[in-house]
Amino acid sequence: MRKVSVASILALVSSQAIARDDLMMSARQIFRPIPKVLPAIRDNPVTPEKVELGKKLFFDPRISVSGIISCNTCHNLGTGGVDAGPTSVGHGWQKGPRRAPTVYNSVFNVAQFWDGRAPDLKAQAKGPVQASAEMNATPDHVTKTLNSMDAYVGMFKQAFPRDTPSVSFDNFAKAIEAFESTLATPAAPFDQYLNGNASALNDQQKAGLKLFMDKGCSSCHRGINIGGQDYFPFGVVGKPDAKLLPTADKGRFVVTNAVGDEYVFRVAPLRNVALRAPYFHSGQVWSLEEAVGIMGEVQLGTKLDDKERSDIAAFLNALTGHLPNIEYPMLPTRTNETPPPSLGR
Repeated sequence: MRKVSVASILALVSSQAIARDDLMMSARQIFRPIPKVLPAIRDNPVTPEKVELGKKLFFDPRISVSGIISCNTCHNLGTGGVDAGPTSVGHGWQKGPRRAPTVYNSVFNVAQFWDGRAPDLKAQAKGPVQASAEMNATPDHVTKTLNSMDAYVGMFKQAFPRDTPSVSFDNFAKAIEAFESTLATPAAPFDQYLNGNASALNDQQKAGLKLFMDKGCSSCHRGINIGGQDYFPFGVVGKPDAKLLPTADKGRFVVTNAVGDEYVFRVAPLRNVALRAPYFHSGQVWSLEEAVGIMGEVQLGTKLDDKERSDIAAFLNALTGHLPNIEYPMLPTRTNETPPPSLGR
């Protein structure tokens, strides 16, 4: 009897190990860990000089007309790469129409913004600067501000030694792109699991991963960034509540003018998603479990029970990686030639 019991136990352990391996193998067919070597940036080789300059520019509020809004205002690196509210607040307390996307791991997205209107990070960097509801600035304001401070002029010459002049709106955007391309968050428990560490996920997270794949979530949320690569309607099966899907915001239709792109958005990347409530482009859902339930209903036509929502949310928590330690930079001192802030226009 003892031999039979031992054999049964060994068989059970072996079957559990095989099941774990099957889950891991299935996951590896759909997802990828964040690579150790980040992808090259097209038409913008990343150098230490560009990254350091881009970091200062990312945190400098004087780029905005008001002198109080920086890239970090809406993409706060201390709060998951996003701001705190449903939609961002910009120049003159204007509220933007959409939730700020996270800047972390954005280098892995197929395009930038919810509607994908910017093909890369340098194009994205130019948008908020010129938007009247965000920084409300102009390329001329940006270059005049930067040229007014010798420290910036010197940094641009080091970062772009072949360009004359080195200070330009294009180079401003390239420097920010270089910095943002370094904002990857590797070594999440899920990355460790994909790399072969079966104990990196607990049992509930593994159950959530299996549900995430079996229910169809991974048909949209896949790849390195667990999303960010495709475009789908918000409401494939059922129409979301109007507060989640405002009728005035037709998503990618504004970019393509194609009727089929009405209410189509870029799939949200889910890395570090547990850090950045509220959810959806409208920023109206504060609970991750609630967001999971809504996606199940309107995208998959599946009503998830409490345990399923909890298990999937547990898996999503395993997507939180190691955020880089960013030291707040000391910025160049303004001069008499630096444009004064303006809150009135």
